[in-house]
Amino acid sequence: MLKKFFSTSGTREGGIYKVTLVGSVVNLLLLVFKLLAGIVGQSAAMIADAVHSLSDFVTDIIVVFFVRISNKPQDKDHDYGHGKYETLAAALIGIILFGVGLGIFWNGATSIWSYAHGQPLEQPGMIALVAAIVSVVLKELLYQYTFFQGKKLNSQAMVANAWHHRSDAFSSIGTMIGIGGAILLGEKWRVLDPIAAVVVSFFIMKVAIQLLWPCLGDLLEKSLPDDVEKEIEAVLLDVPGVTNPHNLRTRRIGNTCAVDVHVRMDGKLTVEQSHAITREIERRLRDKLGKDAFISIHVEPDKKD
Repeated sequence: MLKKFFSTSGTREGGIYKVTLVGSVVNLLLLVFKLLAGIVGQSAAMIADAVHSLSDFVTDIIVVFFVRISNKPQDKDHDYGHGKYETLAAALIGIILFGVGLGIFWNGATSIWSYAHGQPLEQPGMIALVAAIVSVVLKELLYQYTFFQGKKLNSQAMVANAWHHRSDAFSSIGTMIGIGGAILLGEKWRVLDPIAAVVVSFFIMKVAIQLLWPCLGDLLEKSLPDDVEKEIEAVLLDVPGVTNPHNLRTRRIGNTCAVDVHVRMDGKLTVEQSHAITREIERRLRDKLGKDAFISIHVEPDKKD
């Protein structure tokens, strides 16, 4: 469990860049295609979908920029490294995603309001429907690829970006239904185009909140999950000579973590002996948490009658 939670790789930064570059190229092509299809096909939903793709392209840039910073080593001003920059990137993606969802909702609701007050809506063109279908397929493939690699590389920003890809697929599904209905069912059903956009906007904002919540926890120094802390205690108790681990404090720092704990040892041990045991504790914890984990151990004498 612990190893899976905090595994690291020497090629992690390069892997993130590769995946993000693939997503950027696809997003840029989709952005241009959907924007042209929305304008030529006179589809408000498709234009909104194109704006969503623009946000995907922007978040790809954010991932590349912040991951590069987060992988910088410790320095004078950052004793615990720069890992939280990646968490910040994931939070920014969530904020952008929420803003995109809100914008799509506003545009769709405005069109519905205008239609309800007698303003006619243009029938979307077939090219807009084709663009929606292409977008659904490509964005779902991007989601699967980015999510798998994000979990493999233990990158919060990549997983957040993967969900952004899927939210775009959801948006395109709604757009596809709305455009298809408006084309096939006639003039009275053209309002399906903005209605679909409004419905999808709620899904987008829901995903944004799900991404933001854990990021806020990490930025506000939330402890590691209970099952992870229990495994840490089990590792401590498994080391010969160590008893009563207490005052355990944990937190995430980007893709790694920090552990601060007090343990008891025989008060008659020499400094050299207690130091050797402490080094063994650190080795075992890093085997579980990752080689870059920050571990602080305070040793107290085990007073026995």
